[in-house]
Amino acid sequence: MVGKATLFVVAGFSLIFLIVEYNMGSVSTRAVKNFTEYYLENYSREIATSGANMAANKIFLDPTWTAGFSNMDFKEGKNEGKLNVRVDIIDTDKNYRRIISVGEYQGVKDTVEVTLIPSTFSKFAYYSESEGSNIWWMSKDTVDGPFHTQDKMKIDGKPTFYGKVSNKLGLQKKDNNSNANFLGGYQTGVDLPMPANGLSQMESIANSGGKVISGKDTVYLTFVSDNIKVKYAFNGTETTYLAKTFAPNGVIFVKDANVRLKGIVKGEYTVASSSTLSGKGNIYLDDNIVCNTNPRTNQSSTDVLGIIAKNDVIITDNTANTQNKDINIDASIYCEKGSFKAEKHDTRPVCGSINLFGGVIQKTRGAVGTLKGSALKSGFFKDYEYDERFLVITPPAFPRTGSFEIVSWYE
Repeated sequence: MVGKATLFVVAGFSLIFLIVEYNMGSVSTRAVKNFTEYYLENYSREIATSGANMAANKIFLDPTWTAGFSNMDFKEGKNEGKLNVRVDIIDTDKNYRRIISVGEYQGVKDTVEVTLIPSTFSKFAYYSESEGSNIWWMSKDTVDGPFHTQDKMKIDGKPTFYGKVSNKLGLQKKDNNSNANFLGGYQTGVDLPMPANGLSQMESIANSGGKVISGKDTVYLTFVSDNIKVKYAFNGTETTYLAKTFAPNGVIFVKDANVRLKGIVKGEYTVASSSTLSGKGNIYLDDNIVCNTNPRTNQSSTDVLGIIAKNDVIITDNTANTQNKDINIDASIYCEKGSFKAEKHDTRPVCGSINLFGGVIQKTRGAVGTLKGSALKSGFFKDYEYDERFLVITPPAFPRTGSFEIVSWYE
């Protein structure tokens, strides 16, 4: 019995050792296989990522590039793989594009997808081509979002900039104590001119599902939530339309005339005034122009407004905007040849503040008031706050910078 028991014990231990050895060998084999698969997948992903970067750079240098790369050899040391990249236009109206980059190494493939949208000037909290002859950024001045000027930035004191600041010609400091706070970063030597005719495509877009108004001297537009009221003279007959029926794609293009604008906007709209005639191509803000759902308190608001003038956007000198009254504006404002300014800024009475939630893009920095010391002498104080929704969305048909923005990168 003892001999048989011993034999069973030895056989049992032998079986256990065989099982352990088999499992250890299996683990070792799987580890090698997993490492090999990881290496192949990692290298194919590196090829795909490199291809996506190469394509994005091509589009940055040439926004019309859609050729892609076909069956390109991709070598690094002794490793050799294949790269295929295509560029799809996924929305022809909005010119949205997607880079699909496929890397392959020893039969293993990986894909990177990058979505790009056209960059528009609405992304700026502030933009100018000229800062004017004697207008300075001072200690009480703040700008929340992206900032760019093609001019020198004139610094007097310690203004604060919370977003990325760029300019073409550098800084001009009034004295040694003048030193701006660039909390979002600073870059000089950046050349980003305004287009000569950023409104050129807007008329055709308005003709294809929006609204073109021509043959008028002045157009009065009042947004009233879902509706829009229109008349063509101060004492003229006013007609009310359902806004979505009046301009289904949201683009209202007024040709060779001035626009008088005010009201409460519901939906996505751009109002543009374009003209080659003297004294036309301006938009006057006759009273508040704000969103129906307040984006200041609700960033999920889907109400968006672009105000685009060939020349000036002007805060009217009228009863609604004077007598110590503020004016509230929820919009991105674009002045291609002129300025955002207050009518009679130096002779009108003290009016309050311009409470702007959006951005200002202008050819030349405009004046909205005058100071006596630190006190307001005429016109308006500025209370400008950036609408961060404009980092990812844009008013319909807003003028483009000519480049693209990456909005998603999926690996």
